[in-house]
Amino acid sequence: MLPHFDASKAWEYLVQPGFQQHVTVFTAVPTIYSKLIHDYDAKLASRPQTRDFVREQCLQMIRLMMCGSAALPESIHRRWFEITGHSLLERYGMTECGMALTNPLNGERIPGTVGRPMPGVVIRIAQENTLSPMGYETLLEADSNNTKVEIKNTDEPIEGELLIQSPTLFKEYWRKRNETRATFTTDGSFFKTGDICRYDPEKNVFAIRGRQSMDIIKRAGYKISALDIERILLEHKDVSECSVIGIDDSTLGQKIVAIIVPKSLNNIADLSIDTIRQYSKQYLPNYSLPDSITILDHIPRNAMGKVNKKELARLII
Repeated sequence: MLPHFDASKAWEYLVQPGFQQHVTVFTAVPTIYSKLIHDYDAKLASRPQTRDFVREQCLQMIRLMMCGSAALPESIHRRWFEITGHSLLERYGMTECGMALTNPLNGERIPGTVGRPMPGVVIRIAQENTLSPMGYETLLEADSNNTKVEIKNTDEPIEGELLIQSPTLFKEYWRKRNETRATFTTDGSFFKTGDICRYDPEKNVFAIRGRQSMDIIKRAGYKISALDIERILLEHKDVSECSVIGIDDSTLGQKIVAIIVPKSLNNIADLSIDTIRQYSKQYLPNYSLPDSITILDHIPRNAMGKVNKKELARLII
């Protein structure tokens, strides 16, 4: 157990032979993978022999590498595979239910998705409907093997709130009866995650679009996923970290604000709102382009590596 995270020391444990017990399974949040990649690029990537050694050791010694707790940017997934030869196993779970969806242990893992429900888990993608006995209208129901689409004549992706039914689901919040009742559907049959989920019928997998409360920005009549914008910005050559939030606006409802940590202070001039919008236009519709940007030297995170967007919004207003 390391007293604190040290990327260089972590690489030693991952690839150096000679330890009495070497690492065989490794799991981390996206922030940790990002820091490991940055350390690798700064200290290890320059020598071909070292690159080959790291890749060979990871493939020989480690049987599985996983990522959880927050959405994994595809750029990190791709770069980690280049470095180690491991395609990170992305999954979805919560304290209240344990693991609920996962990419396959053996088989194709699709970056940016959380695969399908685990055995025994039933999920629904739904939207609120006060006339329904459960308080929701079901758009789709799925288990580990089957998907039943309730919307007729559509081949388009289906999006809505993720509801979960699982044998590992919690019973209640301790001494919080009202909070417990509020987090289940009206009939008590499904747990309301508060996350927006999208089903891709072509790939037959699910992806998390973000928290309904903070990651879905309502701008000018459009519902926009902050995570979709973050994935694009993280591909920019001068962006090290970013977070996208919605700030109340009297005209638009909410405006899109991108908080960016540059890779180098020398490149700040290349990260103006005009250059970021011009870059983003290649990949995003006009209504999803950032309205403003804020440059920070770091993005505050909690102990799990997650960004508290409510705190971040208060910080920049």
